[in-house]
Amino acid sequence: MKQLWLTAQLDIVESLRARWFQIYTLVFGGIVALLFLFGLTESRVLGFIGLSRLLVTYIQLTMAILPIFVLITTVRSVAGDREAGVFEYLLSLPVGLGAWFWGKILGRYIVVFTPVFAAMLGAVLWAAISGVEIPWDMFGYYTALLAVMAACFLGIGMLLSSLARTTDMAQGAAFMVWLVLLLFLDLILLGVMIQGKVSPEIAVTLALANPLQVFRTAALALFDPQLIVLGPSAYVILDLFGSFGYKVFALVYPALLGALSATAGYFIFRRGDLP
Repeated sequence: MKQLWLTAQLDIVESLRARWFQIYTLVFGGIVALLFLFGLTESRVLGFIGLSRLLVTYIQLTMAILPIFVLITTVRSVAGDREAGVFEYLLSLPVGLGAWFWGKILGRYIVVFTPVFAAMLGAVLWAAISGVEIPWDMFGYYTALLAVMAACFLGIGMLLSSLARTTDMAQGAAFMVWLVLLLFLDLILLGVMIQGKVSPEIAVTLALANPLQVFRTAALALFDPQLIVLGPSAYVILDLFGSFGYKVFALVYPALLGALSATAGYFIFRRGDLP
């Protein structure tokens, strides 16, 4: 455990010095600042007003930005150290491969989740100072959703990083994964259903295998429990899970996907040719 935590601390320190982390923090802090600047806390959409409106907008923007940031920065971990020759020194130090790998994940998770949560927490503190009502249930669920989202794509990123032999290959693979997940949202799903005459149950099941679709639908379900905006797909989802069941599924499935991806990446890393 000591080796794992020391590795995590080293990764945190390196990330804090990196320019990507400064941009990453500025992006999410800037989003909240702009939302306040444009007065979203005073607007009303679908009955949501005040901080609820800001959180709904923030979570939608985060789902578009967070995955690609996490993937691109994470895939450099193993592949970048391999190219830099770090593994040659690693093998001569009293640090186990497991402690190094999982320590990198722990440190990177703290780094990618903290700015996202801090921005949302800052919005809550500002709302409390301004006397705006705080929807604690929405804040709690969105915090859990962001935590799971970061863990999911962090695990996928570590898997890609273990598979790729170079940094360029790792970054290219990360971008392709993000692009495929982005393409297979409702628009592509609807085209498959119309042209291929696929049953709605199969089409929705395939769509829910996409973590981006799961996050997007869960965010909608919080302020639209009947999922009216999804049309006929809502009936299939609600019949399978129910409103509360789907919210639980949206937390459990991505967390398992991230954990399995990270575990697979660890075994590939441990059995591979490190140098």
